[in-house]
Amino acid sequence: MRPYDDMRGRTVYLESLGPGANSRPPRNGAGPADTVSYWDGGAAQGSPSIKISLGDQKARFYKGGTLVGISQISSGREGYNTPTGNFKITQKNIDHRSNLYGVWKTSDGTVINDDVDVRATPNPPAGARFEGAPMPYFMRIHGGVGMHAGYLPGFPASHGCIRMPEWMARHFFNNVRHGTPVTVTY
Repeated sequence: MRPYDDMRGRTVYLESLGPGANSRPPRNGAGPADTVSYWDGGAAQGSPSIKISLGDQKARFYKGGTLVGISQISSGREGYNTPTGNFKITQKNIDHRSNLYGVWKTSDGTVINDDVDVRATPNPPAGARFEGAPMPYFMRIHGGVGMHAGYLPGFPASHGCIRMPEWMARHFFNNVRHGTPVTVTY
C-alpha cells in the first residue's frame, strides 16, 4: 500500500488530511511540506497530456482533457532556466542518471566532491570515478531537460529539469508514453 492511499486503496486528497490522518504523501524532512500534490487518475479515460506552469511551480496531468493530478515542482534556477514551449515525451528511463552533474567517488565509494559539473571540472582526481546524480522516473522533453523525482526546496533550484516528489513522478511516469504532449509556460 502506498502512503498516499487510504486503507481501501482510494486516493486521499491532501486537503482532506487532518490531525491523526493515517495517510499522507511521503515526506523526507527536507524542504517545505507538500500541500499541493494529489493524484486521482482512476476513472478518467483518454490520451494523457501535461501542462507545466513555471510561474506557480506546478505540473498538471490530464487524461482526455480531465485533470487527474497536480504536482508541486522545482524548475530551473536563474542561469539554468527551464525552456518554455510545446514538447513531447521522447524518452522514459526509470533509473536515469545525469551525465553532467554528480559526484566523484573513490574506489571504495567515499564521496570526495559532491557538486561536480563535468563540463567545468572534467578530470577527476587520480583513482576517482564520476557517478551521475540519480534522476528516478525520468521523462525527457527537450535536449537534456526532463521531469523526474528530486529535491523540492519550494522554489526553482534545478539545472533546468522539472523535479517532482517521487510519488508524483511515479504516477506521471506510469501514465505517459512516448509522444505525450507537454506544454511548459511561465
